[in-house]
Amino acid sequence: MTARPTPPTPIVDRTASIVPVPVPDLGNTSYVVVRGDEALVIDPPRDVREILAVVERRHATVSTVLETHVHNDYLSGAHEVRAATGASIAAPAKGRYRFDHRALDEGDEIVVGDLILRALHTPGHTPEHMSYLVLREGSDRPEAVLTGGSLLVGSAGRSDLLGLVRADELNRAQFRSLTRLRDLPPDTSVLPTHGAGSFCSADDASALVRISTIGEELAWNAVFRADDEDEFLALRTRRLAAPPSYFRFMAEANRSGVPLLTDGDPPLDLSPAESSALVSAGAWIVDARDRRAFAAGHIPGSVWVPLDGSFATNVGSVVPFGESMVLVLPWPERDLAHEAVPQLQMIGYGPVLGFVSGGVDAWRAAGRPLTPLTTLDPGRITVDDDPATPLVLDVRSPAEWEAEPLPNGVRIPLSELTERIHDVPRDRPVVAACAFGRRAVIAASVLQRLGVDVAAVTDGGVQDLVRSDALEGA
Repeated sequence: MTARPTPPTPIVDRTASIVPVPVPDLGNTSYVVVRGDEALVIDPPRDVREILAVVERRHATVSTVLETHVHNDYLSGAHEVRAATGASIAAPAKGRYRFDHRALDEGDEIVVGDLILRALHTPGHTPEHMSYLVLREGSDRPEAVLTGGSLLVGSAGRSDLLGLVRADELNRAQFRSLTRLRDLPPDTSVLPTHGAGSFCSADDASALVRISTIGEELAWNAVFRADDEDEFLALRTRRLAAPPSYFRFMAEANRSGVPLLTDGDPPLDLSPAESSALVSAGAWIVDARDRRAFAAGHIPGSVWVPLDGSFATNVGSVVPFGESMVLVLPWPERDLAHEAVPQLQMIGYGPVLGFVSGGVDAWRAAGRPLTPLTTLDPGRITVDDDPATPLVLDVRSPAEWEAEPLPNGVRIPLSELTERIHDVPRDRPVVAACAFGRRAVIAASVLQRLGVDVAAVTDGGVQDLVRSDALEGA
């Protein structure tokens, strides 16, 4: 298939009026609109340091924080921006927010210098969802549209996050909203909040392209160019992975008003004895080291989640919301604690009680045991329904299952594993597998914590099982 070309230079480069602020940990992008000494912020995350730095570099003052919808995937930073700058908050009128804000309906406008942001009701991702047209004063031809979770690059926002009961209604609303957006001029810049890496995206949107144009999306986005509702619904019927369980807590917190972060005390250096006592009292221990180091030996009961751009999302996929945590970190531990904790705060996770000072080396030196995780090469695995052989647990997404099915395995997406743990048979050993080994190790650590006899495919994945001789005759 021909690669999607880079879209024409959008408004963000043409005029420097709109500055995208990527939030890769969440698969999202926030935006800062700057005209003269006035700025407006769209869909900020809870950690607003980079947004405030953009505003400061432009010598501007934030007048308004603007929300496109009630977010399901992260805690809003609107209150953080307001506390730091004195800005007002504007949000969709149908969002049922329970704090002081300007409620926006269709056609309402916010002025920033000589730019006008005009509200366009585009339900589908959520019922209250608003997109915002960006126009020059005196012109009715939009230069950009901030599409939030409606039109995405190569995709459209999911319509099932409020439950399957409303999914059909919202999918049909999403089709009508996209039809409205198709009428915009082809060179209108498309500036979505959600992108690849966000569970709010209904398809595998491009990981490299976060900003596009209406013309580009008509050329490359199948759901956007669908001619009729039936065609659109057919494209939206494939099963999507359930979002992490923490999603169910985000919307209510965002409606109520997210509490402000406080600097607080830095994460504590915990001795092995202190860490053990906290874990015995119910804290989860999250090991963020390299997967091979984890497999070689880890503190019993640890869940492995690597400290990378998906750290918070993966913690939120396997650790229940509201649980306290102790971290095991690579060196330099204290520096990385200050990287890990803000990621978790973006989705309201914690408290983080501290980190094991000296990590597994200190734990071992204190005479405490470590537990290994068995890792397997795909060529050593037989995939069948014989009770004498290990059961393969496929933790990929439904889209991956459809593209490359694995016979005779149990399929549970990683994001559903903690809540569906009882669906994993206990009468035979389990081998966790995904595409490249990362999710397999996370899943295996969750199962091992519960006493399941489990191993993980760490080099390669299901595709190697499918192509190997292990499946002959299956």
